[in-house]
Amino acid sequence: MCASPHYELPFGTTFRQLIYEHGGGILDGRPVKAIMPAGASSSLIAVDDKVLDTPMDYATVRTLGADLGSASVIVLDDTVDIDWVINKTIHFFKHESCGKCTTCREGNYWMKNLTERIHSSTGAQNDVDLLLNVAKQMQGKCLCALGEFSTMAVVTGIERFRRISKKR
Repeated sequence: MCASPHYELPFGTTFRQLIYEHGGGILDGRPVKAIMPAGASSSLIAVDDKVLDTPMDYATVRTLGADLGSASVIVLDDTVDIDWVINKTIHFFKHESCGKCTTCREGNYWMKNLTERIHSSTGAQNDVDLLLNVAKQMQGKCLCALGEFSTMAVVTGIERFRRISKKR
């Protein structure tokens, strides 16, 4: 991945405008696979023309099963494996966890181990099911938003891209 430009755009700008007009498009003209509209702490949205033409505002993005965040949007092309995204995201949240909350400390530990197995192709299909179960068990039980955010890419990545590794 390359460094990305930074823009401040008004609410109502579409994802298509953000990516193609302001961001210069996708490297090598590749298709967009997924968007994380709130950066690493957000849901993965599977992209189609409807999604690309969605205005970026709180209410409309919520209809896609996601939320806007603090002005960070991650755009993934079709060369990016969802299991890689989930693995990287979980490593970030595991590292950032203060460890005070047992749910976040232990949940991120187990999600990190599971995502590593899945990403390295040493895991089994039931590891995907267990990963989803751990993430869902964490939701609504953390002391701060970090623990909650750590589950977003996992849950939506598995639910919206069930075959989270094309190596399977």
